[in-house]
Amino acid sequence: MAIYTSRTRTDISGAKARRIALTAQGFNNLSREEEVTVRQMRKVIDQLGLLQIDSVNVLVRAQYMPIFSRLGGYDRGDLDALLLKEPRRYFEYWGHEASILPIECQPLLRWRMADADQGKGIWKQLVPYAREKRHEAEALLNRIRMEGPLAASDLARKKASKGMWVWSDAKHALEWLFWSGKVAATHRRGSFERVYDLPERVLPRSVLQLPTPDEVAAKRMLLALAAKSLGIATADDLRDYYRLSGPATGIALEELVEEGTVSPVRVEGWKQQAYLYKNAPAGRKLSGASLLSPFDPLIWHRPRTERLFGFRYRLEIYTPAHRREFGYYVLPFLLEGALVARVDLKADRQNKTLLVLGIHTEHHAPEHTLPCLMDELSGMASWLGLSEGGVVL
Repeated sequence: MAIYTSRTRTDISGAKARRIALTAQGFNNLSREEEVTVRQMRKVIDQLGLLQIDSVNVLVRAQYMPIFSRLGGYDRGDLDALLLKEPRRYFEYWGHEASILPIECQPLLRWRMADADQGKGIWKQLVPYAREKRHEAEALLNRIRMEGPLAASDLARKKASKGMWVWSDAKHALEWLFWSGKVAATHRRGSFERVYDLPERVLPRSVLQLPTPDEVAAKRMLLALAAKSLGIATADDLRDYYRLSGPATGIALEELVEEGTVSPVRVEGWKQQAYLYKNAPAGRKLSGASLLSPFDPLIWHRPRTERLFGFRYRLEIYTPAHRREFGYYVLPFLLEGALVARVDLKADRQNKTLLVLGIHTEHHAPEHTLPCLMDELSGMASWLGLSEGGVVL
């Protein structure tokens, strides 16, 4: 990576960097009173570059929240329909963890598929299927080719042991096939189980026939997408967005600087070199309020969250209950461009109630934080169909 002297840097205040970041992420001048259209949903996904997927459903599945945070209440069925509409505009793969991505990203991630095919960059329990157990995976692939879409539960002769991460042999083989691009996800069942089929039966032919860029070119384009979605970021922030690593990533970032896609800048209070995306605007009106999912792109890279907002945030799901500081499933509360509180939430679907298990405000939170938070909680309860029982503290 090139070293930039102070002469090549531009000083940017921390406040301006925050405005740039919020604007890039769709939080400039929040107004969520209009009916949400499918076109607006597409705009949000394209602006973010991806939606992270996660199995946790204590409140709502992760992919639904970022659109609610930016647009307000909408019909989740409309998003489901959009993601499955033919020809596919979006597909599921490993972006920032499991993700929903615009279909144009598929060629840019083929290097990741090629690595997985060689047993690289994947979970260690999947590596045997690239090597000594490859014949088992190929037999399973042939079965899908002959029989059509299948899920792990359709294949397992006996049930795997209970537990989120205890998988059957069939599931391991399917996951390696998925990671290596030999199968694609058609959809997820109500149980969140992924269903697999051949890529040519899921993804548009026009995309599959596109040439495969070399690794540096692919990572350069992914870094550019990350830079656009972040507005201003460190190299680590950019790498984290699509989970990029290796020498090719550094070369790709240098090329982005050389071509003018990003410019090296110095941000007040940041220890690391920052990069400003070309023409990234700094919104002036950071009004409105929003609850953020732990898996929202604005805050998923915790060092960046702390650097931008002075807000230390950790997801404590896997922390023993007696050691949790704020709660099990805690959402930060964004108000007028600042993270001013956090709230531990749970959807009690049986009683149609949104349970508020804890609220913690920051020392700099304005006096109207709690009334604004209660308005947001009421809106969330309505969106999730929990308004009959209301918000219960």
